[in-house]
Amino acid sequence: MPHLTDRGSAPKPLLPALTTTVPREYVHRAAVSEVLLTGWEPDEPTARDGARAADDDASFVVRAQWPRCHALFAPVRGYQDPMLLIESVRQIGSLLAHAEFDVPFGHQFLMSDMSVTTDPELLVADATPTDVRMHTVCRDVVRRAGRLREMRYDVTVVRENGARATASAAFRCMSPDVYRRMRGERPTTGRTPPPALDPALVGHAGPLHVVLGEPAPGDRDRWELRVDTAHPTYFDHPVDHIPGMFLLEAARQAAHARTRAPGALLLGMRSEFVRYAELDAPCWITAEPEPYGTAGDLLVRVRGSQREETVFTAELVLRPRVR
Repeated sequence: MPHLTDRGSAPKPLLPALTTTVPREYVHRAAVSEVLLTGWEPDEPTARDGARAADDDASFVVRAQWPRCHALFAPVRGYQDPMLLIESVRQIGSLLAHAEFDVPFGHQFLMSDMSVTTDPELLVADATPTDVRMHTVCRDVVRRAGRLREMRYDVTVVRENGARATASAAFRCMSPDVYRRMRGERPTTGRTPPPALDPALVGHAGPLHVVLGEPAPGDRDRWELRVDTAHPTYFDHPVDHIPGMFLLEAARQAAHARTRAPGALLLGMRSEFVRYAELDAPCWITAEPEPYGTAGDLLVRVRGSQREETVFTAELVLRPRVR
C-alpha cells in the first residue's frame, strides 16, 4: 500500500485577523447596522497585571469603525459627523458593562453625563471608513449586592494619523424590577410632532432628521422637540423615554440654529442628564451662544426642560468649517 501522509501534522496556515461588529445586544441596538464598535481587549497595563474587568481602573482598547455613508450621521464637507464619535463613546459603556462587568441583559442604563473634545483632524473623512482605537479606563466603580450599579469611564480616541479626542462618561444601571418600581407603566409612543424647523438651519436636506419644531412667532430661539418614535436610528427599539442621543442631537441642532451656522463643526460637548425626558409631554429647548477662545469658536449653552423642570443641559463648542 502507498504511504499515507499524516495530514494532522501539517501546520495550518495563519488566517488574517477578521473584522466584525460586536454583538448588537452589548450596545443596546436592534439593528446590526447601527453598531459602531468592532472589538475590544484589555489594554496593555491590564493585560500585564493579569487583571480583568471586575477590578477598578480596568483598562481596555475598544475599536470602532465609522462608515463613509450612514443613514443619519453622514460626512459633510470632508468631515465625519461628530455624532459618530459621541455614539461610539456611549456604546463603550454598555459594551463593557455587559461583556466585562457581568451586567445581565435586560438591565436599564441611565447616562448621567458625557463630555467629548476632539481635534478636527480626527474627523477628516478619507476614501475608506474611519477606524479608531479608543483607550478606555473604567473608574469610580460602585457595586451593590455584587452587581455593577454605576461607573465612569475615560476615553482617549486615536486614529492612524495620530489625531485624537478625549471623552468621559458616567452611567447608572438597574435591574428590571427596580426600573419598573421607579418608572411604573410609561408610554412608548409620543405626541404628534410639531412642524419641523427649516432643515437648512440645522444642516439637513429634509425634515426626516430634524428634531426641533418650528418656533412660535416672536419666540425664534425656543423650540419644542419633534419626537418621532418611528425614527429608525434614534428609536432603534421601543423605549419609554426620549433617548439621550436624541437630546444631544437636539442640542447640536439648537446650537446650529441659534448661531445661524449650520455648517459649523462640533468640536466639543459637555452634557448632564438630570431626569428622564418623557414621551407624553412637550420638551422645550433653548440655546444661548457666546464667543469662545481665540480661533473664532462659539460656546453655546443649551437647556432642555419639561414641565418647567430641567431635563438636561449641554455646552457645545462650534467652529466654522476649516476646509
